[in-house]
Amino acid sequence: MKRLSFTLLGLLCALSAFAQPYPARSVKIIVPFGVGGPADIYARFVGTRLGEVMGQSFVVENRPGGGAVIGSDAVAKSPPDGYTLLMMSNTHTVNETLIPKKPYNLMKDLAPINGINYSDLLMVVHPAVQPNNLRELMAQAKAHPGKLNYASSGPGTPYHMAGELFKSMAGVDIVHVPYKGSDGARVGILGGQVHMMIDAITTMAPNVRAGKLKAMGTTGKVRSSVLPEVPTLAEAGVPGYETGIWLGLMAPAGTPRPVLERLNIEVAKVLNAADVKETWGKQGAAPMSMTLEQFDKFLREDITKWAGVVKATGMKVE
Repeated sequence: MKRLSFTLLGLLCALSAFAQPYPARSVKIIVPFGVGGPADIYARFVGTRLGEVMGQSFVVENRPGGGAVIGSDAVAKSPPDGYTLLMMSNTHTVNETLIPKKPYNLMKDLAPINGINYSDLLMVVHPAVQPNNLRELMAQAKAHPGKLNYASSGPGTPYHMAGELFKSMAGVDIVHVPYKGSDGARVGILGGQVHMMIDAITTMAPNVRAGKLKAMGTTGKVRSSVLPEVPTLAEAGVPGYETGIWLGLMAPAGTPRPVLERLNIEVAKVLNAADVKETWGKQGAAPMSMTLEQFDKFLREDITKWAGVVKATGMKVE
């Protein structure tokens, strides 16, 4: 009888815990990239805002490595209860084709929550590199194939894909130097260990303004309001060139629909706040809020888009 009472008590406690409104404890946001990059910065920003409105802390944990596969796999294998989330980017949609044998499938093992933001990228070179504009840089690259190199935060990342797309469209041979994270790649370009890099304008613009690096061009359709004096790569010498970096949130597949809907709504409130739009706009980032269904469609279309680029250029993971 006593054993039965304990069993019933345990069951009641479990049901009570399950019935608690989400979130009933702190939530972890895993960032599969290094500290200091856009994913890390905006995960902390959004996490802080979500914590304020949802009444529980949203703690960011960086787990870089493997082209974002290590941290992403950790989320995919986490309990589907809404307490472990993934800050992801177009690295993940690229990896569906670039790294087909990874231990998870993006759209089967993870569930879309919402987009976060979009930013143009910025091509920069170290001051020691002689060319002062894109056409001069392309001329040097063509005259000396394989002599110039560029840094990225790893295979499949937006910075890697932007570099390979540039090589393909400009018809130049530039060596890819992958780092384990964006912070290492930035140290490399600032220290002159590598010649050039295509990085998020949100993080690289201050280095250009300070004269630490030279800007060759931005990657959007039109010039960025952050650096309006810098031409787009399309107008500077590579017609039709366009790419960028976007961020989003996902959860393990099987996470209850009400939890996904709650997160989607609260993230949307953060992104639509006037002060967020103003602050991010000054940094070169545009909020990218969608419904659950819209974000799901967006992800699938981006997977298809980058699959075409990967196959057309013959990109492979080093």
